[in-house]
Amino acid sequence: MEDAILSGFIERVIDAGEVRIRVRTAGDGPAVLLLHGYPETSAMWHGVAPALAERFSVVLADLRGYGASDKPVGSDDHATYAKRAMALDQVRVMDVLGHDRFAVVGHDRGGRVAHRMALDHADRIRALAVLDIVPTLHMFEHVDRAMATEYFHWFLLARPAPLPERLIGADPDAWFDSRFRGRHGGGRPFDGAALDEYRRAFRDPATIHATCEDYRAAASIDLVHDRADRDEGRRVTAPLLVLWGRSSYVGRDHDPLAVWRAYADDVTGEPIDADHYVAEEAPDPTRDRLAAFLGAVEAGEEGR
Repeated sequence: MEDAILSGFIERVIDAGEVRIRVRTAGDGPAVLLLHGYPETSAMWHGVAPALAERFSVVLADLRGYGASDKPVGSDDHATYAKRAMALDQVRVMDVLGHDRFAVVGHDRGGRVAHRMALDHADRIRALAVLDIVPTLHMFEHVDRAMATEYFHWFLLARPAPLPERLIGADPDAWFDSRFRGRHGGGRPFDGAALDEYRRAFRDPATIHATCEDYRAAASIDLVHDRADRDEGRRVTAPLLVLWGRSSYVGRDHDPLAVWRAYADDVTGEPIDADHYVAEEAPDPTRDRLAAFLGAVEAGEEGR
């Protein structure tokens, strides 16, 4: 059926093996998969995706545990929500849609899934773009007061169940609103319809549990996988675009390009005048930079 928030996009649910994943699709041309962050859904791309669909075959997906995708109960080792499992979900979605090679763009948690995808499925990934993140391993190995203060939720959500679930579940709307309050740099206001979709999804106790498991995995099994990659010299080989909010924690407290060059071979990028939610607060420059990057990658491949 046609999507109510993203005009021209068709919404469907795809069986990805272990879980069913909700996707929104539109356009024709080289394929690009866009992955959202916490505590959002694929609706976060409403200001970017329609224009990209004029040149590309655009796939927007809800991550495992988020939005209208399945939300399995977490496992003792948190592997159910390892970025390796979440990345494989999305590769299987692209298989079903007939996209053998594709670019992937991820914001926040979606960027961490996209990073893992570019390592585990390098032969499938034409290009990678990440929005307002540096790698998970770097974050945990450089914890300081600023990180612990601004990203305190990383440590709260990673605590054993059911404490975080109970705390958030006592007032999910208040928790949800806290994730956006104070994280806006003065650009375009957040879209009310998109916020309503995120908030509805977050009122589901299964979403609260699943998203806590996402963070538990990041603080445990994901680090095991990341350290194994570093020890064995595995790096991102696809062209990588890094965009970040000029006023975000990542923009203020990190040198994103320098950090990513320790993890990837071909890194370009720049700040956007925004805070953390770059694609929503500054959709036009985000869209333009992504379109230029994806177009250049495609032209480079055609010229080989």
